[in-house]
Amino acid sequence: MGVAIVTGANGAIGSAVCRLLSAKGERVVALDVMAPQLKGVEGLMLSCDVTSRSEVRRAVEEAQDRFGAVTSLVNVAGVVSKGSVLSLSNMEFDRVMRINVLGTLIPCQVVGQIMADQGRGAIVNIGSVVGKNGGNARAWLDRSEIEVAGGVAYGMSKSAVHTLTFFLAKELASFGVRVNGVAPGPIGTAMTDAFPENLRALIPQGRMGRPEEVASVVAFLLSEQASFICGEIIDVNGALWCD
Repeated sequence: MGVAIVTGANGAIGSAVCRLLSAKGERVVALDVMAPQLKGVEGLMLSCDVTSRSEVRRAVEEAQDRFGAVTSLVNVAGVVSKGSVLSLSNMEFDRVMRINVLGTLIPCQVVGQIMADQGRGAIVNIGSVVGKNGGNARAWLDRSEIEVAGGVAYGMSKSAVHTLTFFLAKELASFGVRVNGVAPGPIGTAMTDAFPENLRALIPQGRMGRPEEVASVVAFLLSEQASFICGEIIDVNGALWCD
């Protein structure tokens, strides 16, 4: 039984990860800006701004004081963004990059150092298909799709999360710490409820994914079954993007 820190725990994917890890016997430390209230999850639920190094340190220290050594970190916290490249404002770019990239980097740094010192651990970062495929909007057919499915700031931020995962995997592998990522396609969450039907039809499996399907891949990557998987971004997208 280990200790798993999960950021963005109030969201659909984050809460699904918390529930699954708890069901597997992990002591879950659920973090979000508003302290999570998750039914059926055994553990600690804390308010934490993941873009604040001091708040992340405080939360991690509280987790260690309560449960002992942290063995897993899952970075789910993030925000969505819509709109085109040509209309992207500096303010929106800064907002998304701060939360999605810095909010992943800081927990990776704080917990990654602890894991390196203890010689074990596993980290999973949540990326996105949009960080790989240039977005789902078909601007050449209908430019209005950009306003509902375009998200250059989001896509750039998730590409950065993928790159962070690659670099950190190589940096920590020799310490016995594995770092991987999961890149979901369109998942049925509050962030994607308005996903247009014409774009949904691009998914070869014919449906959007479920948060629990992402959580199951996260749990696998944290497990000993994935002991030789390090530096990978696993796609969960119904064949929307294949690489």
